[in-house]
Amino acid sequence: MSRYGVTIPYDRTPLGEQQELFEEIAALGYTDVWSAEASATDGFVPLALAAAWAPALRLGTAIVPSFTRGPATLAMCVATMAEAAPGRFQFGLGTSSDVIVERWNGIPFTEPYKRNRDMVRFLKAALGGEKVSEEYDTFTVKGFRLERPPAIVPPILVAGLRPGMLRLAGRVGDGTIINWLSAEDVKRIVPEVGPDKEIVARIYVCPTEDAAAVRSAAKMLIAAYLNVEVYALFQQWLGRGPQLQPMWDLWRAGDRKAAVAAVPDSVVDELVVNQVMKEFVSQAQRQTGSAFKVFALMTLIHDYDGNPSSTYYDSHFLAPGWLPGYPTYSVQTAEETYQGDIVVLAAGAIFAVGLIDDVRDMSAPAKMAGQVLAASILYF
Repeated sequence: MSRYGVTIPYDRTPLGEQQELFEEIAALGYTDVWSAEASATDGFVPLALAAAWAPALRLGTAIVPSFTRGPATLAMCVATMAEAAPGRFQFGLGTSSDVIVERWNGIPFTEPYKRNRDMVRFLKAALGGEKVSEEYDTFTVKGFRLERPPAIVPPILVAGLRPGMLRLAGRVGDGTIINWLSAEDVKRIVPEVGPDKEIVARIYVCPTEDAAAVRSAAKMLIAAYLNVEVYALFQQWLGRGPQLQPMWDLWRAGDRKAAVAAVPDSVVDELVVNQVMKEFVSQAQRQTGSAFKVFALMTLIHDYDGNPSSTYYDSHFLAPGWLPGYPTYSVQTAEETYQGDIVVLAAGAIFAVGLIDDVRDMSAPAKMAGQVLAASILYF
């Protein structure tokens, strides 16, 4: 069985005006919607709206930080979503980063491994209806009991970027969520989590034949992300330290422009699925050969020559209702349309590219990967 989803909310439509879009997601045959939480919407309200507006959809967070809410508050948030969508909600939890936790929220980003571990243990107990009085390593709870524990306790997926957290996800959680990896990195990830666990991977894609435009835009995003310590350490573990060290050195020296230019083309091509759609499918086949169960594909966009009208993608070509008959896709820009066959892969899943609803007014490449529209795939 395959499942297909999109990231919500849509980036360029006010949240309160997205009911028809959410309903359309379900009408087109999608099964899942996933939210995130950084500096735009929170992780729960879009899913609550989706639960009411499109009650057939499965819901998930990817991710909500373990630091930015107290234990009891987070338990109530998770329990409320689980009650609103019984059996349809998965909770993705992660430490986030020092930027979001410490710089933006004024909370010390200390002992992230222990914080995730403690929060998962607390949530499993609280969501199960227990009265919790416990001195965890990173917080203490005295006499808390949920007044409305959910009838169906949601799975908890723990975001992980290195062996310790990945093993924790497999040991105390129900799976993991990862991003910024290549097809070749898969063999490093899956054994750390263990068998029979759900693994969600966010794959960045850009459906264009303009390799120069892809690399220009992707290098800015890669530099912004991979200079955050948790992502830098992840890439070092994966073996990209020597390739990325010049970029890291220039960034620390304050030369942002040179740092972006120092990102190797080879790293872009490893981390961002790009080039023609045939090559996309080829890379997708290597990804699906992994044991990943969910692929969340985030589309990158580029403001070609400063002309915002040239970045527009048809948001309907991925309608899953098209998939059983080996249909064609159609990705449109103001100048060109790319078409081809959607291929059913050996793993039994359909792998398709994420889409953008409407980015005609998008600014320069620094904003090209905002929380737009993504497609995700789940297979069993």
